[in-house]
Amino acid sequence: MTQTFLLLQLSSEGSTFSEVADILESLGFRPDTDGHDFVYDWGRTVTARETLELADRIQAALKGSRVSFRIESTEE
Repeated sequence: MTQTFLLLQLSSEGSTFSEVADILESLGFRPDTDGHDFVYDWGRTVTARETLELADRIQAALKGSRVSFRIESTEE
């Protein structure tokens, strides 16, 4: 199964962390405490294309919030 992890970098001039968390949770992410900020559990193995499409959705949802993110997916 694939899991996709996010690391965030927020600007003091942008959205608050709680606002960003609400956005990401609405996309299906949950907070993570294992070295990443958020994790998305696909519940299945996904293609690289699906991961890229998720990254596009994240970027669109965070547009204007002054948040940078790093995405990383792994297989269990």
